[in-house]
Amino acid sequence: MSPHGQANYKLMLRYDGASRIVSLDFPQLSCDHTISVDGAQLAEGTGNGQITFLLTPGDHILTVDTSSEIGYYSGMYFPPALGTSHTLSQVGSIRGFVYAFAVLLPLILAVFTFFLWQTGGEISRLFGVLCCCYSLYMMRYFVFQFSVPLGRYWFLIQSLALYGVCFCVIRLAAHVSGTDGRAARWWQRAVLLLLPAVLFLLSLLIPLLPWAVFIHGRLTDLYYALAFCTTVFFAVHGVKGTELESRFTAAGCMVFGVGLLVNLFFSNLFEPIRFFWQFEWCGLLLVFLFGAMMVSRRRRIVRENEMLTDHLEEQVKKRTEEVVWLLDERKAFFSDMAHDLKAPVFATQSYIRAIRERGVGVDRELDRELLGYLEQAEGRQRELARRLQGLSAINELDKVEGRRVRISVRELLSEIYAAHHGEAEVQSVHLSVTQPERDAFLLAQPEKMDILFENLIYNALRATPENGNIRITAQSRGGMIRIVVEDTGCGIPEEELPLIFQRFYVGKSNRDTGTGLGLYIVQSIVAEIGGTIHVQSVVGQGTKFLMEFPV
Repeated sequence: MSPHGQANYKLMLRYDGASRIVSLDFPQLSCDHTISVDGAQLAEGTGNGQITFLLTPGDHILTVDTSSEIGYYSGMYFPPALGTSHTLSQVGSIRGFVYAFAVLLPLILAVFTFFLWQTGGEISRLFGVLCCCYSLYMMRYFVFQFSVPLGRYWFLIQSLALYGVCFCVIRLAAHVSGTDGRAARWWQRAVLLLLPAVLFLLSLLIPLLPWAVFIHGRLTDLYYALAFCTTVFFAVHGVKGTELESRFTAAGCMVFGVGLLVNLFFSNLFEPIRFFWQFEWCGLLLVFLFGAMMVSRRRRIVRENEMLTDHLEEQVKKRTEEVVWLLDERKAFFSDMAHDLKAPVFATQSYIRAIRERGVGVDRELDRELLGYLEQAEGRQRELARRLQGLSAINELDKVEGRRVRISVRELLSEIYAAHHGEAEVQSVHLSVTQPERDAFLLAQPEKMDILFENLIYNALRATPENGNIRITAQSRGGMIRIVVEDTGCGIPEEELPLIFQRFYVGKSNRDTGTGLGLYIVQSIVAEIGGTIHVQSVVGQGTKFLMEFPV
């Protein structure tokens, strides 16, 4: 008999007590209905039906007329409940609490799983979707309870939610079991995608073609049977796995399979009085099982991460000790090499100069080619001596190992002026310092700051003629302190500006005296503090070094 059309239910009520006000509850009437007592209509609508009336001694006839033209649900699926308003209110509150628990718990687990979607892989994502689908499926109670306008079409949403639950369970079972062959993939597509698509299309046709409900019912039974067989197949293979997730998934899939089987063979043979259908109980137990699996999985991941972190900390500590040892060895090697090479290099340079100046063993008229070679050798010796001096400067910088301290910019500039204004006066150069309006502090090593300004001021003194000026100014800007060292010297050619901070680079005007490391060391110290340095220069007008440091 088609669920579409009209149905009439009559119930005989015999009462022998005193007259009293009672309530009658018809839960989840999913179609249009009217409720009458002794021919008097007391309620109509879609969804839950409830009436309150005066019950007098004698026989009474309860009449329920239903009409369905849309979905595959029709008529009365739950037995009515009769009692006082207070009693039915308590029953309704308990039922509402249980259904709210069945809706909210999966959503909470889905939110928890959402944070694992990026790291938990496919299992976490499938579990999150499973929880959302089950929660959506269980919302039908509230849809009928509050007579939501879309209630008569809710069967379509329920269908999608049920297909989603089946999809996630089968995919979880297949993933954990490791059965992913070509035949298995084809079978999954048929069970997970093809049949649900056909069933949903038939659901859409039911309002237009009443006979579609019969095909839909038979295919739904077939879908349940195939889903049950598929779940059991993957679950049996999953039991072979040694991981805890495999055991949990296998148990959950077996529970789900039993729920499908019960729904297939025992549907409508008995109805729940207060709470869930058999399949819904199995679904809730399934959510609990997978929730326990996700908690166990999360704990295992956290434990593995802690072990990995401890291992990485040990490795980092070990590597750090090795790097520190290598740096110390490098410092010692360069220091020893510079010390050992300095004497023979300068001695050789002295011998070459003696040969050229005194003509020892060289006939100036007859051996001009030899004199040319001596000039080249002397140039190479000067370059080697310059490199050794630079290497010594780097070694001195490496020896500064004190920790960083807070340095007052005003005190720093005062100490710089006190240390260098005498040298400037000797060369008839005016050195001036302009303090910042508000004092600021740098986090740095005082020795390295002395080396930084010493290099900049010595370079400025070499470049500045008599009666020239060297100005050092400081200005605080928000979270930065800007220090400028400016001279009125010869300036730097524009083509040399991009190269001056390179190691061992010497400009044309300093070939005989420079080591090529002063500005390289300056830039290294500035970068170590977290600052920046820029240069502006015009030939014949002077040079300006602009440095900015974090306060």
